[in-house]
Amino acid sequence: MVDQNERNRILAEEFRKNGGKVAEEKFKDAHLLLLTTAGRSSGRKYVTPMQYLPDGERLIVFASHQGAPENPDWFKNLAAAGVATVEAGDETFEVRAEVLTGQERDELYSRQVAKFPTFGDYERRTTRVIPVIALHRTS
Repeated sequence: MVDQNERNRILAEEFRKNGGKVAEEKFKDAHLLLLTTAGRSSGRKYVTPMQYLPDGERLIVFASHQGAPENPDWFKNLAAAGVATVEAGDETFEVRAEVLTGQERDELYSRQVAKFPTFGDYERRTTRVIPVIALHRTS
């Protein structure tokens, strides 16, 4: 079985080779991006493929971690730095992150669940509130 880091590397390679597309069935109707964050301690660059929800000029991402009890490392890194690099389609650009709360967070998460019901499963698996993050293009 391939570990998560190796899976991310393979998906990122396929994404870059195919202009932002991957063959994996679960991503068939999804918008995908690659998020590059810097490690909080190491400063090492980490690339994470993920779904996003377009919302006007913003890209909305969800720190679901498939319903795990803790937030994913990419979110912890992003929250610490506040900035990251995004690859979407054949574009690469810098973003500023904004963690959304309250009604706005809930409405965007509900929109994602309506499109991809597995996000509802993730929410039911955990007791934490899954962070919803707006990525704002800065470059």
